[in-house]
Amino acid sequence: MRRFADASYILALTLWVGALWAIGYIAAPLLFAGVADRLLAGNLAGRMFTVVGWLGLGCGAYLLLFMLLRLGAAALKRLVFWLVLLMLLLAAAQLFGLQPLIAQLRSEGVPRELAEAATKSRFATWHGVASVLYLVQSLLGVFAVLGAARGQR
Repeated sequence: MRRFADASYILALTLWVGALWAIGYIAAPLLFAGVADRLLAGNLAGRMFTVVGWLGLGCGAYLLLFMLLRLGAAALKRLVFWLVLLMLLLAAAQLFGLQPLIAQLRSEGVPRELAEAATKSRFATWHGVASVLYLVQSLLGVFAVLGAARGQR
C-alpha cells in the first residue's frame, strides 16, 4: 500500500505540473495562433485554465494531505510542502479570483468607445497579473518536481 501511495504522490504532482506547462505554454498559445476568432480562442483557453485550476486544487490537496499523513509535523520543515501549498493558493486565487474577473471584463466589451477602452485597459492589467501568477505557479511546480525527484516529500 505504501508503494501505491508513493506512486500516487508522484503521479499527482506530475499530472498537475505537466498540465500547467502543457496548457499554459503549448495549448493556449497554439489556440490563439490557430483560431482566427480571438473571442472564441479566449473562451476555450479560459475553459482549459479552469480545468487546470480544478486539477490543481485536487492534486494540491492530495499532496499536502499525503505529506502531512506520511511525515506529520516534519512535513512543515520540507521545502516541497511549502512549494505545493503556495501553488495550491495560487491555483485557488486564479480559479476563484482572477479567472471570473477576466471573464467578466471580457463580457463587458460594450460598443461605447470610452467604456470599451477602459474595459480593455482593465482586462489587459488583470490578464497580465494572471499571467505572472501562472508563471510563478509553473516555476514553483518545476522546483517541487525536482524536490520530489530527489526524494524530498
